[in-house]
Amino acid sequence: MSYAAPREWLTWLGTATARPAAFLVFLAYVIAWMAFGHLDWHSVATLATWAMTLFIQRAEHRDTQALHAKLDELLKVHEGAKDSLMNVDEKDAEEVERERDHVKKSSR
Repeated sequence: MSYAAPREWLTWLGTATARPAAFLVFLAYVIAWMAFGHLDWHSVATLATWAMTLFIQRAEHRDTQALHAKLDELLKVHEGAKDSLMNVDEKDAEEVERERDHVKKSSR
């Protein structure tokens, strides 16, 4: 069994939760909960937690993308940098960790 597909799906899901469409899904869920269920303190707390998670994920994604843009610019102007590092952010987390380990070992 290949673990690449679940890892790719999880990476995609994490990125998708940082998109504005995630807030539309949240809003649709709130409307459905109000229409077909009942809102009590427990459900309001659950919805508030979900909303804050989306806000935090969105802010974290923005910060990460800004950091990557800055690093990409530095890699472009540095003559000794490897071009393979320019696209490392498109890989799964495990592949990024392996690439970091490789870079650490080669710099010693």
